[in-house]
Amino acid sequence: MVKNNWPELKFENLKDTLATVQLWTQIVGKIRLVKTPWLNHSWHVTLYVSGMGLTTGSIPYHNGLFQIDFDFTTHQLIITSSANGQQHMNLYPRTVASFYEELFEKLHLLEIDAEIYAKPNEIEVAIPFQKDDIHCHYDEKQIVAFWQALVRIDAVFLGFRAKFSGKCSPVHFFWGGFDLAVTRFSGRTAPKHSGGMPNMPLDVMQEAYSHEVSSCGFWPGNESFPHPVFYAYCYPTPETFKDQPVNPKKAFFSHDLGEFILHYDEVRNAPDPEKFLMDFLQSTYEAAAITGNWDRTALECDFSYLEP
Repeated sequence: MVKNNWPELKFENLKDTLATVQLWTQIVGKIRLVKTPWLNHSWHVTLYVSGMGLTTGSIPYHNGLFQIDFDFTTHQLIITSSANGQQHMNLYPRTVASFYEELFEKLHLLEIDAEIYAKPNEIEVAIPFQKDDIHCHYDEKQIVAFWQALVRIDAVFLGFRAKFSGKCSPVHFFWGGFDLAVTRFSGRTAPKHSGGMPNMPLDVMQEAYSHEVSSCGFWPGNESFPHPVFYAYCYPTPETFKDQPVNPKKAFFSHDLGEFILHYDEVRNAPDPEKFLMDFLQSTYEAAAITGNWDRTALECDFSYLEP
């Protein structure tokens, strides 16, 4: 841990561990997907940041509820059933195939039946989970740093979410893109999305973007863009969105990505990282709301007077 308790994140150090853990989270997320009623914009598939890692939250099944937790403090996967207790799996440098096999053995012991589409989504090369002996990295130090960053980011995103009384997503972790995000809605429908994500059904993409959104999030990067960053975009995207002034001054519009970007290191090294990040979230939302003619009076709120 370093300045302001925001950990150092370097893509080069993170990438192998995150590539493996992303696939593990896809398996767990798909279990939540098939056992949970479909929510608008695929909100039923996500994970959430917790005090020990990432969690599915409660999932209904025939015996009651269960949940699956990535515990990055003890480096275990914990499956908890309201009817049949717990099962534990160790997290260590293991293949995706072995993780998949043991997880379904543990689910069977808890009398939880789940049949998933056993290939990754939103990844170019979609190796079936049961055959993936390539991804097998797990660096405890790196995954703890990533999780600790999520803990701090989640708190800022929750504060940002609290300022909006219109329809707004939870602060949630998408295992497809491997990003933490929160999305505000104008209340109006949007043009049909053209899709374009690898290994993602078009109808799922179109339902996800069925209404006008202003979305922001945190993404750890990839080989083409090897930097952990915060992002902000809107859909549909007004022509003048990219030209709007945003804060802080270190933020910029990426024409390649089609969204505003703020590097994680800029936030981490700021005198007040939380305020620095909040300025980015608020100003990029305003850019979307102004250029998209959102009814800000009806959608925005301030409940601070109710807080102790």
